[in-house]
Amino acid sequence: MSKAKRLLDILLFVSAKKKFTAQEISDEFNISIRTVHRYILDLSDMGLPIYAEQGRNGGYTVLSSRLLPPILFTEDEAVSIFFAFQSLHYYRDLPFNTEIQSASHKLYSSLQEEAKRKVDQLQSYITFWNPKRAIETPLLKDVLEAAIENKNLHIHYESKSGTTTKHIHPIGVYAHDGLWYMPAFDFTKQKILLFRVDRIVSIIESEENKEVFVNLKEWFSSNYENKQPIRLHVLLSREGVRQCKSEPNLEDLVVIKEDGTGYINAIIDKGELNFISPLFYRLGMHAQIVEPKELVDILRQQAKDILSMYPEND
Repeated sequence: MSKAKRLLDILLFVSAKKKFTAQEISDEFNISIRTVHRYILDLSDMGLPIYAEQGRNGGYTVLSSRLLPPILFTEDEAVSIFFAFQSLHYYRDLPFNTEIQSASHKLYSSLQEEAKRKVDQLQSYITFWNPKRAIETPLLKDVLEAAIENKNLHIHYESKSGTTTKHIHPIGVYAHDGLWYMPAFDFTKQKILLFRVDRIVSIIESEENKEVFVNLKEWFSSNYENKQPIRLHVLLSREGVRQCKSEPNLEDLVVIKEDGTGYINAIIDKGELNFISPLFYRLGMHAQIVEPKELVDILRQQAKDILSMYPEND
């Protein structure tokens, strides 16, 4: 049996037991105690965290079982992993950014030359572009871990009204348009609100949670329901159609006519008006709002605010 195969077998054995003696490995694999100690040193050099306990009843303890045994990938599987890495390339911050870079380096180093050439070509000819944000999100990983561990947080949050203290329960994080968002239950307002993760100035403290909240997947599903239904009716030029078809929240609502123009005539949630108003303001003459009146009023107020900054000279 090759040394590599023997090391893999021992790695699987000690990872399962966590506590073991050299004699146990010697008996299991029919090798000498001296060889066992040499193999344990090799595993330690490979990164397996093993602690040696001294004394008559001493032995070894695997401090962590999180080191995975070797996984054999086909060439196409390895290339597909780099394809997935490409989708994350334009995000400034990721929850496990250092680990992703480390995994990518280890995987690339293990590839044969032909596979490396495929990966290099992949990275040169395809990417998943998102606007590269200069805004840092240093607490992204902390927030995600709090959600996974079902913890409540007390945070300092920066908003239009200044920096305030929030008592929240995060239910997850998601990325959109280069930014990270966190739906969280606000204990003061007794409802789930949406927060920008980059606007979390600091986490004051965390606490154990005993209540049951929805998770991110459940929140997305329930969020599609229109809690305050309102009709959105918009007439679109060709350019208006093109831009609305590029918006994930609107693309399925656009109806295109034979001449390339189109319209939206659908029921949405009233709470979405503030999120979609910047798009229609930007479209200007390419989108005419028929209803709701609330969206027209938002656009009129935005136009007035801009005009007030540039008064006409007498």
